[in-house]
Amino acid sequence: MTLVGSARRNPSAVLLVVQLLGVLIYPAMEGSRPGRVAFEILGIVVLVLAVFSVRSTPGLTWVSICLGIPAVGLSLLDAFDPTDPVVAISAVLHAAFYFYAAYSLLRYMLSDHDVSVDELFATGATFTLVAWGFAYLYVFVQVLVPESFTAAVAPSNDRTWMELLFLSFTTLSSTGLSDVVPITSWGRSVVMIEQLAGLGYVAMVVSRLVGLTLTKRTNS
Repeated sequence: MTLVGSARRNPSAVLLVVQLLGVLIYPAMEGSRPGRVAFEILGIVVLVLAVFSVRSTPGLTWVSICLGIPAVGLSLLDAFDPTDPVVAISAVLHAAFYFYAAYSLLRYMLSDHDVSVDELFATGATFTLVAWGFAYLYVFVQVLVPESFTAAVAPSNDRTWMELLFLSFTTLSSTGLSDVVPITSWGRSVVMIEQLAGLGYVAMVVSRLVGLTLTKRTNS
């Protein structure tokens, strides 16, 4: 009961852990259709957890549900019949869902001057939500403009989901270690927007939470 109660009090922590587990597990799944279906199911779990997290924030639950339900359906369809229209529409819906969930968590973190444990976990969860959202935007760009991204290995192939997620994380964190490179104007435009989002997130959100935490410790 203690573990369940802690999970209910800190939904952002559960969301963050599941997302990070997905990052670690996906390489073992991407080579087969059953693995792809299993990963889509894991994605559905992430969507459900994100909806649950939004419910505990000022975000509108019905918006996340309206975005999440068709995204789930298209995820399953994409696993069995990955046509370009299905992949593109699914990517747009997923991106919109993750960005809305991230926006809701941002409102949650910035709504008061007290830093709770769940708000600290929400800092990481919001980062991963934004990273996943941009990865889906890269999927959409790749369908819209083929060969928008190249890499050191098989440069002429479409980039896999893991490669695009890796590009998203390295771009958002400004580490610049990705071997995946945008080579079209559309790809570079989205990458530049994500770079700006990453800088703004650190400057506006992380620094604020750190400052509030230090102020609380000083006053106590």
